[in-house]
Amino acid sequence: MSIKCEVKSVESLACYTYRILLRPAQPVAFKAGQYLLAVMGEKDKRPFSIANSPCRENELELHIGAAEHNPYALEVVEHMKAALASGDSIEIEAPHGEAWLREDSEKPLLLIAGGTGFSYVRSILERLLSRGTKQPIFLYWGGRDECQLYADAELQALAGQHANLTYVPVVETAPAGWSGKVGNVLEAVSTDFVSLAAYDIYICGRFEMAGAARELFTAERGAERERMFADAYSFI
Repeated sequence: MSIKCEVKSVESLACYTYRILLRPAQPVAFKAGQYLLAVMGEKDKRPFSIANSPCRENELELHIGAAEHNPYALEVVEHMKAALASGDSIEIEAPHGEAWLREDSEKPLLLIAGGTGFSYVRSILERLLSRGTKQPIFLYWGGRDECQLYADAELQALAGQHANLTYVPVVETAPAGWSGKVGNVLEAVSTDFVSLAAYDIYICGRFEMAGAARELFTAERGAERERMFADAYSFI
């Protein structure tokens, strides 16, 4: 479905990451974990995860990592900034994606994000917490350094408020006094879990990360292939 949106705000977070809030001209019926396409041209439509859950009405939130070496994302941020300044609307197509939250499942959940792939798991987490989900939720977020984990304080606070939520930040390069894990996020998960057979697993990051997770977790930790969800799996 093609939808016009007002750009409400474009906020710089950290490490070339931007939070963008859109107000769609009509309600968008989507599921937690789905994505939209930012329409840049007739044949140029770029996917970004919706970072909020459906319970937040009349608003779509995006988190876009747009470093100078990433023109694919940076051009979208500039497009959004220009629309905000001029008052013009932008066009999206939504919803898309099959890796949405399976709300009928009672399995414990493992949410894994790399970089701005956090926007995908954030939508799922927001939905779970708003529903008062009781099953255990484990969220692992990996980045090159602490700066990439731009919502670390928010997640630490949520984990303190919800006894069933465990948040584990993982960085490749740690600053002095770092209390999270250091290294690769998939290796951190593999170290912490003897078995993943009982879990629903939701993953968002680079395609190679999603592929590696599926191979590692099914082969070595007993994860069920059909209970692992990532939009990347539609393409690899």
